[in-house]
Amino acid sequence: MRIALTIAGSDSGGAAGIQADLKTFHQFGVFGTSAITAVTAQNTLGVSAWQALPATLVAQQIDAVTDDLRPAAIKSGMLGSPEIVETVAERIGHQRLTTYVLDPVMVATSGDRLLDRDAEQLIARRLVPLALLVTPNLNEAEILVGAAVRTPEQMENAGRALVARGARAALVKGGHLAHPTPIVDVLVHREGGSVRRFTHERIDTTSTHGTGCTLSAAITAGLALGRPLEQAVTDALDFVHRAIAAAPGLGRGHGPLNHFVPAPPRPPQEGL
Repeated sequence: MRIALTIAGSDSGGAAGIQADLKTFHQFGVFGTSAITAVTAQNTLGVSAWQALPATLVAQQIDAVTDDLRPAAIKSGMLGSPEIVETVAERIGHQRLTTYVLDPVMVATSGDRLLDRDAEQLIARRLVPLALLVTPNLNEAEILVGAAVRTPEQMENAGRALVARGARAALVKGGHLAHPTPIVDVLVHREGGSVRRFTHERIDTTSTHGTGCTLSAAITAGLALGRPLEQAVTDALDFVHRAIAAAPGLGRGHGPLNHFVPAPPRPPQEGL
């Protein structure tokens, strides 16, 4: 069985963060491990409090996992502080964790900030160059590249800018594109400079809490299973779209996805 590692915050509401990542890994048939960076008090209505963990404890969690349960792929989500960003970058380099998906979590679906402002550009400098894939939404892409990202063309430009900063690929997510346009996600590769746009219709729902976490976790799971990047992205987008469509309608705010929808079928040659 393949192993994946998530480095992220804990969501007490169970819809995002570590909880969403582990549920997603499970659905894809991947054994999930974790390094918790922060603890949040939140539900579908918002984040009432959060506290980052000591950076040394985050490093110890990463080392404990990688020394014994070597992950085939990893992702990071909420990091919370500059010290943790630096620590994660240092441990990824030290442990030679090259199949790395960076989800630059900065703001929750509810609008609550989940990252120290001092850490935002540190992510661009320290973590983007280490990433196989960066998965920002429009707001995060604007922060990382310092330019407007509100159209598919600007999304492509942002993807190219992130690749120029060292990422091997960037998936700029278009869930926040202005209505009534369809949702467009733009994947930019460094090798060959290829660009692919994924388009799907919007689902009229407020059940979007944890969408970004689930998507990056699904991509990470696909990569852990040995799938090519573009196939891992395609499968993950399909999984998330169906999870949103089948959302259980829990809570009084931005509810969770349905992480129990089946993952896309595994090719016969993939095995365990």
